[in-house]
This record gives sequence, C-alpha cells and structure tokens, in this order.
Amino acid sequence: MSIKRMKQTLAVSLVDSLRRRIVDGTIPSGEKLPSESALIGEFGVSRTVVREAVSRLQAEGLVYTRRGSGSFALTPPSPDEDSTGGMRRPRTRAERHALLSFRAGVESEAAALAAGNATPAMIAALDSTLEAFDAAGNHAATAVSCDFAFHRAVAEASGNFYFVDALLSLGPAMIAMPPERLEPADDGGQSERLQRVAAEHRAVRNAIAAGDSLTAAAAMRLHLVNSRSRLGQESGS
Repeated sequence: MSIKRMKQTLAVSLVDSLRRRIVDGTIPSGEKLPSESALIGEFGVSRTVVREAVSRLQAEGLVYTRRGSGSFALTPPSPDEDSTGGMRRPRTRAERHALLSFRAGVESEAAALAAGNATPAMIAALDSTLEAFDAAGNHAATAVSCDFAFHRAVAEASGNFYFVDALLSLGPAMIAMPPERLEPADDGGQSERLQRVAAEHRAVRNAIAAGDSLTAAAAMRLHLVNSRSRLGQESGS
C-alpha cells in the first residue's frame, strides 16, 4: 500500500471513530475534541492524518475549529431516527428551518397552555433552567442542555404530555449548535447571541408566570422566529 493510500485509510478510520463519539454523545455538542497530541497518541497516527480527519469532520458540519482554542463538536444529526420511528433530526440548514417552523407552531401552543396551567412549582422549574442557562456562560455543551431543559419545562407546564413527548423525541439535538455560539464575549462573559436567547426565554417565562396565554404564545413564537432568522444569517441558532 502506498504511503498516500495508507494516510487516507488512517484518516478514514479516525474520522469514523470521532464521528461515532460525537453522534453518540461521548463528545457532547460544544465540547472540545481531544488535542492533536492526544489523538496522535491514542490512534498512533501522524499530525497530518489528525488534521485531515478534523478537516473532513468540519466539511460534514460536525466540528468547528477556533484558532488558538481547538476543535469543538457541533450538534450532530442522528442517523437512525427514520428506521426507529423517532422524530427526524435535522441534517441540513433547510431541515433546521423546517424544524423551527414546526417548533414555532407546537411550542407556541404549549406556552399558551402553560400560562393557564402552570403551578408555582412549574414556574420555579422554569426559573431554575433560566438560572442554569445564565450560569453556563459560554460553556456551549452546558448551554445547549440548559436551553433544551427550558423548552422541556414549558412543555411540562402545559399539562399535555404530547408536547413533552414531541420534545423528548427530538432531544437536545433540536437545539442548534452553530459555531457562533462557541465564540466568547470580549469580556469573557456570556456572548451577545446567548444573552439574546436568555432574554427571549425570560420573556416567555414572565408571560407564563403572569398567566397571559396570548403573550406567552407570542413570546415563544418570537423566540423561535428569531432563531430562524439567526439561522439564516449565520449557520444556526
């Protein structure tokens, strides 16, 4: 086997291994990939092979590399939903647009119901997710988990388990992890993008706590419409 062919084979093997780790959540969305040195030691490959593998994962939309900081996992597609009967996960930007349109309809109604049904304990649960999201700062993997937890808490507050089932079927992968969410603020705090998301979440929470169904639905729809707009501007929301 030629040296060039051998390098290609090693790169494919490394890509397959890292892809599995990202898709199965071993490397969660927003988490940093092992360093080049760590991958060289683990797989017994050259630095050139590692860089080629990371480039291929970048091309697949699974990895984002930030100069000086390393490479990070992005929200992966899950290849098996169609065969298992679960909710289809988005694989392309067009599918993310479609998902956000679906969510706008479903989650706006969930927010409206939550405004009429939420108990003090449910409002407290919403508050906990908001506090956790703020505390996550720019730790992207944690922010994604807290983001999903907020939307799940709204669904649970609706009192209709079908809304909860729909979100659980999608899972945290319904929360996009674009490269922009991995960029820190200049002062090292929460990025401007995450601050906007937090403010939109809080508007939904406040309307639910006030028992205002119309405003809650409108606030959730605005949040998801804004997410769709951010997706169009960059590569996700």
